[in-house]
Amino acid sequence: MFDVLIIGAGVSGVSCALILGSAKNKPFATDKKIGIIAHQRASSLQTAVFNNAYGIPPGKLGAEILSESLAHLGQTYPHVEQISGEKVTEIKEQDDFYIVVTNKGQYKSKVIVVAIGAGNPISLEGLDAYIEPHQKIAAVKNKIQLKNNDHLVKQGLYVSGVLAGHRSQLSIAAGSGAAVGTDILTLWNEGNPTVVHDAVNK
Repeated sequence: MFDVLIIGAGVSGVSCALILGSAKNKPFATDKKIGIIAHQRASSLQTAVFNNAYGIPPGKLGAEILSESLAHLGQTYPHVEQISGEKVTEIKEQDDFYIVVTNKGQYKSKVIVVAIGAGNPISLEGLDAYIEPHQKIAAVKNKIQLKNNDHLVKQGLYVSGVLAGHRSQLSIAAGSGAAVGTDILTLWNEGNPTVVHDAVNK
C-alpha cells in the first residue's frame, strides 16, 4: 500500500515527487511510502526545446529534462520508488484507497496524483466522470481536463499539470506539481499548511 502514487513522470509528476521526497525528515512524512509510475512515452517533452523556462539553460531539450529529472529524483530521494516499464490502464476507486492497474500488475494507494497529458480520449479508464473540455486550450485542439478544485478531484485523487486545466508551459506544469506536493504534505501534517525549503548552512 502506497501513501501516494503519482501517475506520470513528466514535469508536473516529477515536480510533485521531488517535493514529497524532500520531506523525508519531517516527522509526519518519515513513514510514508511514495511512488511514481514513469508513464511518459507519449510525453510532449520528447520533442520540445526550451528557451523561456526559468532556471533552465536556453536550448535545453525536453528529452534531456525527462531523463535528468528522474535521475535527480533517484539520486537525491532514493526512497521514492520509481516504477518504470509499465503503463497505467485503469484507476479503480475503493472505500478508502485506490487501485492502479498497469499492463503488468496493480498497486494500491491511499492517494493518487494523475499527472499525464490532456489528450482526448484519455488513456486511463476510471476517470470518465471527471472529464470536461479544457478551459485554457483552444477548442480546435480537442484537449480535456479533469474537474477539480485547486487540483483536488475528490478525496484522495489529485490532478496536476495541463490535465488540471493549466496551460502547457513547463514552468506552469512544474508549479502545479509542486502545489499538489505541498497540499499532500499539508494533509499528512494534520491540515497545517506545509512547505519544505532547503537552505545554505550559515
